[in-house]
Amino acid sequence: MLQGREGTRSRFFIEKMTNNANKPIPVVVAGALGRMGTEVIKAVHTSDDFSLVGAIDTAPEKEGFDIGEIIGLTSINVPLTTDFEACLCNASQATSKEGPGGASVLVDFTHPSVVYEHTRTAIAYGVNPVIGTTGLTSKQLLELSQFAEKAEIGTAVIPNFSVGMVLLQQAAAAASAFYDNIELTELHHNQKADAPSGTCIKTAQLIEELGKTFNQQEVQEHESLPGCRGARRESGLRIHSIRLPGLVAHQEVLFGAKGETYTLRHDTIDRSAYMPGVLVTVRKIRQLKGLVYGLERIL
Repeated sequence: MLQGREGTRSRFFIEKMTNNANKPIPVVVAGALGRMGTEVIKAVHTSDDFSLVGAIDTAPEKEGFDIGEIIGLTSINVPLTTDFEACLCNASQATSKEGPGGASVLVDFTHPSVVYEHTRTAIAYGVNPVIGTTGLTSKQLLELSQFAEKAEIGTAVIPNFSVGMVLLQQAAAAASAFYDNIELTELHHNQKADAPSGTCIKTAQLIEELGKTFNQQEVQEHESLPGCRGARRESGLRIHSIRLPGLVAHQEVLFGAKGETYTLRHDTIDRSAYMPGVLVTVRKIRQLKGLVYGLERIL
């Protein structure tokens, strides 16, 4: 096992990214021991286009050990660290002389409670953040957008990296022109901290761009169990969240009209489905000068 110390980590970053000739994109993964973080590390490690240069997680007992060995790969000479800011600082210093478009990229799958600060810190250090963690508020997104634009740092906040989900969202937005009654249900594993999911909120926002009011009440409703009708957005759209073990990530948009219903549904069976979207975002993010929200803005 590789035992890491601060000086060792600093030397590692410099050595890892010194040769810039035709070199792959340097990537730091935050949430490295989580389900998504592990998939990202595997995808980065098996691609010639990228180089894993940092792995961050909150596991002090594994500090300094090789992330490859921890997650079941061979040794890849990347020590796990719990120090988020130091890791980004090292990555930033190692790429500071590469010029425009040469910075490191942070891929973050951590927790809603820290994602805002993680994103700001990455921008401040000149590291391009690719954020898969959901839970950012509209106010936080606006602040991050302004900060990224001022710093001219490409930033991507992606509620869902699935190409199939992008197609569902586009279909839902198109169908909303023909239906006045729409309800959304998102289903996730019971380890997901935020509800509703950022993906479902993004779907609702795309539907609402039409400017319609949905689900006009035809009777005076009464909930004998508060919340059983789901959360109601200002547009009238309703969102229902389900959390159960055995689920991964699923979304259903149900449209109703006289004599018919129309259902759009997307099911994620395995988290590897997100990796093409993650990798294409990492490839493109360094050419941007501000914040983009949603995978469709990258594709």
